[in-house]
Amino acid sequence: MTLFRERLYAAPWLFVACVLVVPAALAVFWPINRTVGIVIGVVLYALILAALIGFAPVLQVTDAEFRAGRASVEREFIGEVEAFTGTAAQLERGQRLDARAWLLLRGSLPIVKIPITDAEDPVPYWVVSTRRPHELASVLNGANR
Repeated sequence: MTLFRERLYAAPWLFVACVLVVPAALAVFWPINRTVGIVIGVVLYALILAALIGFAPVLQVTDAEFRAGRASVEREFIGEVEAFTGTAAQLERGQRLDARAWLLLRGSLPIVKIPITDAEDPVPYWVVSTRRPHELASVLNGANR
């Protein structure tokens, strides 16, 4: 059973910035054929949008595991999860970050810090971006008890 699910789409400004591929294609194909330039630009933009949406990592919590993108950890190996926003999140992503930590970061989104209690795992904790840090931390902590 899925307890939490979130897809980490790219920032909205990136979708807008990718529109620049249309005039770039038009500039390349203008001397050859304007219509072809417009069509290629629109198709390239559609492909970029599909890639941004299709390859966006998914955070998913089930009864048995937590998945962040392609990585997963069994719930029994998760310690007390903490949520960080604002300046605290910046510090956790930067100055306080352990070089051995596993990261799934997206821009300046809030984060959760997920301690890994498996003695055989060299990763001390995961740092994962989420738009709903308190909800994710609550779900992970609630089911661990």
